[in-house]
Amino acid sequence: MTAQPVGAGHDEETAQRLTRLAELVRDVPDFPEPGVLFRDITPVLADAEALTVVATELAALVGDADLVAGVEARGFLIGSAAAVVAGVGVVPVRKAGKLPRVAASRSYALEYGEATLELPDGVVAPGTRVFVVDDVLATGGTAAATCALLADVGATVTGFGTLVELAALGGRAALADTEVHALLTY
Repeated sequence: MTAQPVGAGHDEETAQRLTRLAELVRDVPDFPEPGVLFRDITPVLADAEALTVVATELAALVGDADLVAGVEARGFLIGSAAAVVAGVGVVPVRKAGKLPRVAASRSYALEYGEATLELPDGVVAPGTRVFVVDDVLATGGTAAATCALLADVGATVTGFGTLVELAALGGRAALADTEVHALLTY
């Protein structure tokens, strides 16, 4: 299936840049397990022009947020790039056991297991406006857990941005109260 750049109001140049992004995303069949088609964004990250497009497009969505939250691990990369372009800070949302001081944690169900996310202590104050960035929106479990984790510490989630959305997996439904933006939809 070919990715479709989404979003109203893209000029022709931006649409062409997003189409090029879609061409760089690799399909890896049967990873991480048989029957799964993995969308590998590594070629996008390795291409300076493509990474600039991702950072610029996501930064335009940050709006009046105080911080970008990048979700482990590729979300750190594109979230950091977007934060720099937007002129705001970035906070990592980590897998359990990776932080020396934890403000809050949140466990959630995965397609094939369970995971826990943690937020570093002393970084996100109550009332902070946070835009969440991850590489892929699939079933929405990680995205919803991240938004709930930020709410647990009193932050306000202003939106969620992703490079790739796998629309057939219905992840937007898990973020019903959050505005979702995807640069590419499969």
